[in-house]
Amino acid sequence: MIDLYYWTTPNGHKITMFLEEAGLAYRIIPIDIGKGDQFKRDFLAVSPNNRIPAIVDTKPASGSKPISLFESGAILLYLAEKTGKFIPADLAGRAEVLQWLFWQMGGIGPMAGQNHHFRNYAPEKIPYAIERYVKETNRLYGVLNKRLADRPFVAGKDYSIADMAIYPWTVSWERQGQNLDDFPHMKRWFEAIRARPATIAAYAQVQKINPQSGRPMTDEEKKVLFGQTAAVVR
Repeated sequence: MIDLYYWTTPNGHKITMFLEEAGLAYRIIPIDIGKGDQFKRDFLAVSPNNRIPAIVDTKPASGSKPISLFESGAILLYLAEKTGKFIPADLAGRAEVLQWLFWQMGGIGPMAGQNHHFRNYAPEKIPYAIERYVKETNRLYGVLNKRLADRPFVAGKDYSIADMAIYPWTVSWERQGQNLDDFPHMKRWFEAIRARPATIAAYAQVQKINPQSGRPMTDEEKKVLFGQTAAVVR
């Protein structure tokens, strides 16, 4: 059983997508980040960076005591290795998947996140910041589109944890100031993943866990989420 500490964000969706694809039994423990659940002592014991997602594998393959992990990329890699699914066994294939997983973690995730912040949440509209992150998101979409020109998935012919990591960060393409029609190979990939039964099941969790998802963020939620310092994890 996997205990999944989850909220309805792109990083949260990565893990539900994997769990649904792999058919692993899991239990969702909602962490309402707008209310500050991520700062509670019990959650910090699992995720010291006070970010979702995090997991506890109550029955590791080794038969050892439960294993806890935070950071979505690390979780995807752990689950892929635990199940032997969605990552190739050969060295070259594994390297292909890992470089695109890291590309998401270091590139499109942070850049799209800053794009969302300055376009949609920042109290002051700063033209330079908005233009900076919209353009960088556009560049990264271009990289992905080119990569997908001659292959169905980012690491080749097989669906992998790299695709699961990237996809949730492209779902809000309109809010990022992008147009999928400008990226036909990426659009084909996006629509193929969106139609997968496991993706549909993963995103169905949104209405169960956070039916108000998508509404404007309140001032109190912004106060909780933005401007954090070291004090929140002491």
